Amino acid sequence: MENPHKTPEPNRKSTTQPDILSAAIADPARFVPAGAAFFELGHAPETRDFYFILLPRMTMLAFSAAVEPLRIANQLTGQCLYRWFLLSEDGQPVQCSNSVTIAVDSALVNVHRHDAVMVCSGLDGFSAAQPKTLDLLRRHSRSGGLVGGICTGAYTLARAGLLTDRKFTLHWDNQPAFSEHFPDLPVSAHLFESDRKIITCGGGAAGTDMMLAAIERDHGPGLTHRVADMCVHGVKRQADVDQQSSIAAAIKSRNPRLVRLVRQMHDHIEDPISLVEMTEVEGISKRQMERLFQRYLATSPSHYYKNIRVDHGRNLIVETNLSITEIAFACGFSNQLLFSRAYKSRFGENPSAFAGRT
Repeated sequence: MENPHKTPEPNRKSTTQPDILSAAIADPARFVPAGAAFFELGHAPETRDFYFILLPRMTMLAFSAAVEPLRIANQLTGQCLYRWFLLSEDGQPVQCSNSVTIAVDSALVNVHRHDAVMVCSGLDGFSAAQPKTLDLLRRHSRSGGLVGGICTGAYTLARAGLLTDRKFTLHWDNQPAFSEHFPDLPVSAHLFESDRKIITCGGGAAGTDMMLAAIERDHGPGLTHRVADMCVHGVKRQADVDQQSSIAAAIKSRNPRLVRLVRQMHDHIEDPISLVEMTEVEGISKRQMERLFQRYLATSPSHYYKNIRVDHGRNLIVETNLSITEIAFACGFSNQLLFSRAYKSRFGENPSAFAGRT
């Protein structure tokens, strides 16, 4: 009986690909490892290639979550459905945000228009990519190729001018800073987005959901469910699931009145509203509001609201090059001094201590 896990030679493409592809064809076992579980696909599709551009301080979890479903799909079927190649801007290994270093296959190369180019970044997402990466992405997009961003990869896609009138996302923690850099590009809060040859995800486990959706488009739900099981991922989440937990989960309370009040605070960071205005919207007294916050959050409404705005400011300090004065205004403080006092009270240091900003 023929071994279902015997590694077949992947389908070859009639194209002028870089040497790294030639080496991969000579070593197909690199992409089709043996495993106990098996899924009979029933056909021999053309191999699909993904090129991952790894940028400095990229998030290792987000990258791994995206590439592993491809490997598992190959392993389950015993066929080379997917290949993946790792690129860096100079061909040198890339250090991730957790200080682990990943070796790559090559420096940047032009790829076939039928292949996908995925940008992987993490910390320093806005400035991580050099102009040559932006040029490669523009060329690939113009040729009709699929371009993607993982974790904070949308920063690079935005700098390349590829996100205008597109649905896209990036990690929720980086979204406030992104909106300061690109105020005309509305960010989705969803796990991942796919819009006309642009795919993006919010990082973390969202990369798995994004790739499971791609596998389902290519090969159907049967294989997709088996890959999800192998990832111990549970049910494949849809794209329109939000990245963050609900406010109720975050504050560990399902009290609908409290949830609505906290949502008002998050909706009015740059343009704070008074506690009186919030109580009028909710139809309760200020004293009732204070009791709610003390009971469920062990703090006052004004203190909780101030912390939301200061936390937003800390995000902008880390993720942008805005001045402290600009950040203060973006957090609803009337001047830098008030913001600095609130910031020091919460974090024990002045906001200007980070990168020596003023």
